[in-house]
Amino acid sequence: MLPKRKPHSRFPLIPVSLLITFFSFLIIYSYYVKRDSHFSEFAQTSTTLQCSSQALALSEKFMWYAPHSGFNNQLLEFKHALLIARILNRTLVVPPVLDHHAVALGSCPKFRVVEPNDIRISVWDHIIALIRDGRYISIAEVIDISSLVSSSLVRVIDLRDFVSIWCGISLDLACYNDSMSQSAASKSLNQCGSLLAGFRGNIEKCIYAINEDCRTTVWTYHVDGRENGVLDSFQPDEQLKQKKKISYVRRRRDVFRTLGPGSEVESASMLAFGSLFSATYKGSESYIDLHELHQDERFLSLTEKIKFLPYVPEVMNAGKEFAKATIKAPFFCAQLRLLDGQFKNHHKATFDGLRQKLESLRKKGPLPIHIFVMTDLPRGNWSDTYLGDLTSDTHSYEVHFLREDDQLVMQAAKKLTAAGYGQRFIPNSESRIGNKYCSSQRLPDVLLYVEQSVCSCASLGFIGTPGSTIAENIELMRKFGSCSR
Repeated sequence: MLPKRKPHSRFPLIPVSLLITFFSFLIIYSYYVKRDSHFSEFAQTSTTLQCSSQALALSEKFMWYAPHSGFNNQLLEFKHALLIARILNRTLVVPPVLDHHAVALGSCPKFRVVEPNDIRISVWDHIIALIRDGRYISIAEVIDISSLVSSSLVRVIDLRDFVSIWCGISLDLACYNDSMSQSAASKSLNQCGSLLAGFRGNIEKCIYAINEDCRTTVWTYHVDGRENGVLDSFQPDEQLKQKKKISYVRRRRDVFRTLGPGSEVESASMLAFGSLFSATYKGSESYIDLHELHQDERFLSLTEKIKFLPYVPEVMNAGKEFAKATIKAPFFCAQLRLLDGQFKNHHKATFDGLRQKLESLRKKGPLPIHIFVMTDLPRGNWSDTYLGDLTSDTHSYEVHFLREDDQLVMQAAKKLTAAGYGQRFIPNSESRIGNKYCSSQRLPDVLLYVEQSVCSCASLGFIGTPGSTIAENIELMRKFGSCSR
């Protein structure tokens, strides 16, 4: 008698490899859905958006942009924004200082950058996080633009006050803790962010979003507009076109003739840029080229003043105090960027430059040579580097540095907060000027600003990391004698 055969299973066995592939797909899919959910939420809320009636009733026209990367890159963008707002006769919406690299642009020379809509949304998202965490500080609370405002060279308004006018909501909404309030607040904030980002395109009389970026455009200004529409000297090479399958053509466009009176942009209450960062590359500016602006007498005073924008007195005074009360001697400053981006691969070259400078000073005497060091390398990691050699050679060198929790730095942060700089200003508005947002404000991180102020006072000289915008700003501070002001 034949043995009974087992009945066939209703569910045939699935190969393990197929199961692994299936679950891997689910994991990857879930990751990208979560990553894009923020953007889809903006898309869903933006179909019926409009400016508030209060905003449309104002005679003011506004402009904002999306800052990114490190502080000194943000400062450069702020300068460009001030110039463009003045050219277009618009009130500049002043953004906060963003966390270092919280928002990144990408590479203009490689034609690989974040789309303007996406970078505006990312900036808005980070702004909400700063408000919620009690860490929001306007760039005009750190950089002193009081002379520009008082002389009517520019018109500005703090972003927090602008949002209350233009979107008809308060950024206090970001501070709600209970889930029900958070849900309603999140919807309102997303709607406002979507509107400011221009996520659904341009809205008549409300917003015009600039979607050109450094891959296609270099913004210029000439009195006669002679360069408007001409090809820029820097274009993607054929190898890059084939490799990346791109067809970009870069044109020089006059910002006044394209976005000023008589253009389709003129009637929009808000003009929204993406990034306003620019750097020289192969003989051309990557995005903003306003070098000819000084030829127009209407802007001559502004272009001169904007070459150097000082830190507010609370920051500068802290740097001067450290130099006078702690170092107490002529000193040399070294700004060493060692851990970030391209700089982490050039430790030897960075230290070699410093070594040569100090050897030269040591031969001249007297000893010890006082050195102030500002670096992103943690103090605990100095021992195996040239910095370790300097700190151990107490006969030849006395090394000074600052920490975020040092009393002088903390006092500078407290004084800055108490000063209440906001540069918030718009005539005849009902904005809550000077409003304190959220109940638990933290002290701002001012270490970087104070360190630069100390370096501006280094009478024995300064050396900075080549290519670092921090070093470039310190050189500018020294050139304009900010320590002696």
